[in-house]
Amino acid sequence: MKECKRCLLRESAENATFEDIRSRIDRLRPEEKADAQLYERRLDACRTCDHLISGICMKCGCYVEFRAAFRQMKCPNVSDRKW
Repeated sequence: MKECKRCLLRESAENATFEDIRSRIDRLRPEEKADAQLYERRLDACRTCDHLISGICMKCGCYVEFRAAFRQMKCPNVSDRKW
């Protein structure tokens, strides 16, 4: 896979990984899950971050599309928290 700075999984060639993440998000309990608007705002913020590479946050190693789906999660970049 080609490294893609500031790309999400759904925008890269990692379709199988994205589908796995999507499946995991779909199985979250409603009370755990961020609403659709919050989720998209978070992903928009991640797209502007220098720490996003090929859908992975280089600050914590998570797939941002998964982390952003949890209502209670926060951006791991403590010095410049995007969300």
